[in-house]
Amino acid sequence: MASVIDAFQHQMRAIAQAQRQRVKLTASATSRDKRVTVTVNANGVVIETKFSAGISELSYGEIAATVTRTAQEAAEEVARLSRELAAPLAERRARLPKLSEVIEGMPDFESEIPTEPPVSTAPPGAPERTEADEPEMTFSDVEEIDHDRPAKPGPGVVDSSW
Repeated sequence: MASVIDAFQHQMRAIAQAQRQRVKLTASATSRDKRVTVTVNANGVVIETKFSAGISELSYGEIAATVTRTAQEAAEEVARLSRELAAPLAERRARLPKLSEVIEGMPDFESEIPTEPPVSTAPPGAPERTEADEPEMTFSDVEEIDHDRPAKPGPGVVDSSW
């Protein structure tokens, strides 16, 4: 148990260090025509946008599309850098014993945590942003209850105000 606690404390220190490094991350992307450069922070938020002298040759629509595409590329890059930073933590965590291995009868919560679907980069109103495409939530390890069967009489709450 002492070695598990020591490993846990080491992991928490490593996570704190990685968090300090992650918040300093930035990434920049430049459009193919070199007219737009966008820099984002660790969360993918645009923190700087630069235009070259040739930007005036583009229409407003072309500028908007180029800025959007370039910002998305910069956000993808900073996400990649964040994954690289977190990879050693995930490898170390995988080597730690699961909670169910340390505490008898404790479920493995990690297998129950749903994974986040990919975030769309489509503009508002795009077909992929409609709720119709969302999968229905399903649950495993569920106990079925027959709601048509009368309840068993016995001790319990009898006050109807509940």
